[in-house]
Amino acid sequence: MADSAAKHETDELYQKAKRAKSDNENGGGEVGKEIECGNILSEFKTTKVLSDSAREKNIFIHGKLADQDAVIILEKTPIREDTLAELFAGSTLKLEMKNDIYSTYRLQALPQLNEIKTTVVCPATEKHIKKYQRQESFLVEETGADYQSITLPYIQKQSFSVQWVYNILEKKAEADRIVFEDPDPTVGFLLLPDFKWDQKQVDDLYLIAITLQRGIRSLRDLTQEHLPLLQNIFQKGKEAILQRYQLPASKLRVYLHYQPSYYHLHVHFTKLGYEAPGCGVERAHLLADVIQNLQSDPEYYKTRTLYFPLRVDDGLLSKYKEGGRL
Repeated sequence: MADSAAKHETDELYQKAKRAKSDNENGGGEVGKEIECGNILSEFKTTKVLSDSAREKNIFIHGKLADQDAVIILEKTPIREDTLAELFAGSTLKLEMKNDIYSTYRLQALPQLNEIKTTVVCPATEKHIKKYQRQESFLVEETGADYQSITLPYIQKQSFSVQWVYNILEKKAEADRIVFEDPDPTVGFLLLPDFKWDQKQVDDLYLIAITLQRGIRSLRDLTQEHLPLLQNIFQKGKEAILQRYQLPASKLRVYLHYQPSYYHLHVHFTKLGYEAPGCGVERAHLLADVIQNLQSDPEYYKTRTLYFPLRVDDGLLSKYKEGGRL
């Protein structure tokens, strides 16, 4: 039983690692092979810490795994209300300081309550390494003309791989993670957990709706003809989350990213109050607003000036600088 549980955990970790390859420029079409059970990190050799956050309680590390570049993401898991009784009764305390009514302790929790969520990206490309490295960002102003002359040619030239998305759509990967499916080829989608969510509590709920229809890269491609697709995702996504997680629509933030991290249309569903990466106003566009904008103007996102952040090492930022737009 112990070996079976360990293999299950490793398999689940591997699926998350594949999901993390969202921006892999050189991704192939083949679903990766199963990783042998056991501690795959025992041979990991650290090269450097890319970034860390005491507030978010995470750290991003670059190193080598079986002679391949890898990025390891370590995140402290949230404290859940349903584990408090076990946490208080089974933990040990070491007093650090006491002053009048105030005292601080080091609490050593039971192993099952002291997990670290671990994501592995391997083999990691230079793009992955740069993605997780702490860097300065700039806000880009993109007109409709800028998109056609700068952004779109850059996207087309880079040929960013979305094969991992097609693997999901074709049920070659992560089929057991699907929460809801609408098989309609025009307005259908798959709803499944984002790899950043451990699915142990709804406080940080994070799901992604991936459209079955291919060829829609981003917000810029949307026109009035896509309204049935967007409305279907909006309505059925909320219904599926209510049924599965008992979370009403009034507790959800439903949005699209621009720029997206991968160029296949997808919609983010997160719990309101959870500060998910990329949910800020400079990148997130509420799906309800997107629908209304397209209802008012069928070509809204073809002509609208959009703003988005780019990191200093992003190739697209270089193109905007070369064009005198930054």
